Amino acid sequence: MNMPNNNIPVRIMDAAGGGDGEGSLQVHLDDQIDVGQAKIFAVYGKGGIGKSTTSSNLSVAFSKLGKRVIQIGCDPKHDSTFTLTKCLVPTVIDALEAVEFHAEELRVEDFVYEGYNGVMCVEAGGPPAGTGCGGYVVGQTVKLLKQHHLLEDSDVVIFDVLGDVVCGGFASPLQHAERALVVTANDFDSIFAMNRIATAIQAKSKNYGVRLGGVIANRSAKTDEIDRFNAAVGLKRVAHFPDLDIIRRSRLKKSTLFEMPASEELERVQQEYLDLAARLWAGTDPLPVTPMKDRDLFDFLGFD
Repeated sequence: MNMPNNNIPVRIMDAAGGGDGEGSLQVHLDDQIDVGQAKIFAVYGKGGIGKSTTSSNLSVAFSKLGKRVIQIGCDPKHDSTFTLTKCLVPTVIDALEAVEFHAEELRVEDFVYEGYNGVMCVEAGGPPAGTGCGGYVVGQTVKLLKQHHLLEDSDVVIFDVLGDVVCGGFASPLQHAERALVVTANDFDSIFAMNRIATAIQAKSKNYGVRLGGVIANRSAKTDEIDRFNAAVGLKRVAHFPDLDIIRRSRLKKSTLFEMPASEELERVQQEYLDLAARLWAGTDPLPVTPMKDRDLFDFLGFD
C-alpha cells in the first residue's frame, strides 16, 4: 500500500535539529493541528496489559458523567473499540484506501462509528507490517476529526496506543494529549515497560504539553511493587483494577463492564472507573517523574 504524505506535513528531526531528546529521530506532525478544548488522554502500557479494556470502560465512564467522548484506537490490529461497537470497525486507512487517499472525499460515517452509550469510536489502523510509520496514520486521523469538526464537539478524547512501542510514530498521540496514563500490572515486565514509556513521555514533554497523569494498576491483586516503583520515580497510582473473572467475561461477550449483569463485584469495578473519570475530568497535577536507567531498574526490581 502506498501512502502519500502530501495530506499531512511531516518532517524528520534529529538531535542536531532540535528533536525530542538526545539521539532522537522522530516523526513530527503538523504543529498547526489544533485539537480544540477537549481533554485528551493517551493510554500506554505493556502489550497485553489491558489498555483497550481500560480505555473502553473509561470512555463509557466519562459518557456516564455526561461527557461527549471519542476513543481512537492506534493499533494496526484495530481492536480497541470492539467492546463498544460489538465488531471490528473499518479503519481510517481502510476508508482512505477506498477513496485512493483523497481525504476530502470522506464522510464522517466512513470512519467514525457510534458505540455503547454514545461513545464515538475511531480505529486508525496502520500500514502493513514493515512498510510505513504509524505516526502518519494517527496524524491523518486527528486531521480528519478536526476537518469534520468532531474534536470541537467533544469533551474527552482517549488515544488507546499500541503496546509499549516508544518510537516516534506511535509516540505521536503524545503530541496531542494533555495527560498520558500508563496501565501496568504488579510484575517485572510491566513495570520495566512502564519505566521506558515514562522515559518516552518525558522526552515528548520537552516540546509538547503532555505530562504524565498517573498509573493504573490492572490485573493485579496487589500493588506493592507498583507503589514502590512509583515512590522511587515520582509516579502516582490513580486506580486499581484487580484480576477479576467478570472483566475477562466482558471481553468474551464483546461488552463493556457497564453492560454486564449486575453484581456487587461488578458495581465496585464500575464505581472505580466512574471515580477515575471524575478525577481525570477535575484535572490531575503533572507528575515530575524521573525514570530509572534500565540497569538501575533491573537491580531495583528485586522480587522475593
